[in-house]
Amino acid sequence: MEAVIAVVALLFVLLVALGAFATVKAVGAAKRGVDRTIGQARRTVEDHTLRAKSFAQPGPAGEIAQLRLSLRTSMRATQDALRAGVAEDESLRESLGLFQRLSAHGHELDSELKRLESEPDRAKLAERLPSLRERTERITDSADSLRWAARDRARRFAEDDLDTLSAQIDLEAGALRHWTTPDSEPTAQPPGSSAAQEPARPAITPPGPRPTYPWQKKPRPEATGT
Repeated sequence: MEAVIAVVALLFVLLVALGAFATVKAVGAAKRGVDRTIGQARRTVEDHTLRAKSFAQPGPAGEIAQLRLSLRTSMRATQDALRAGVAEDESLRESLGLFQRLSAHGHELDSELKRLESEPDRAKLAERLPSLRERTERITDSADSLRWAARDRARRFAEDDLDTLSAQIDLEAGALRHWTTPDSEPTAQPPGSSAAQEPARPAITPPGPRPTYPWQKKPRPEATGT
């Protein structure tokens, strides 16, 4: 009896522990989801603010905002493209590693540009603009190059697969159309033979039931008279 009570108590403790673990995991997942949503909202607001500053503030201050916006847009697009592509093409993992190194330079430049947004010395800021513009272009050009190379690679793989599939379909279509061959031509049979009395078989095997695909509409039931 004591052994049974011990087993029941152990099972109860295990269930409580599993419940607590599941609760912690759920809370952690929810927190990560909330943090991700807040981060996306913050980035969206900041991007809109930079876009407004680039139009509303003339001179160096407006160009600083435009540089930040260009940098952030290019880096985010490349990050999304590489992360989505590496799930299907492992060879992009090295490209993703290179982009992570490039991201360190991008974050450093973005932080510097952000600090310069509130720089009161406009003359000094104008002197810094050429070098800042050059650094921004170098980083965005590298990011754009990685992004477009990944997209071209994915497009080329899709085209190669489509070419192979089209060739296989052409071969299959040709084979389906050749339902008679010289060997299948009927030969003369003497009258009264069993072959002459057999009913003629169809030249083409009747098709089997067709598979139904998700994009097809369900057949409508035939209307019946009342």
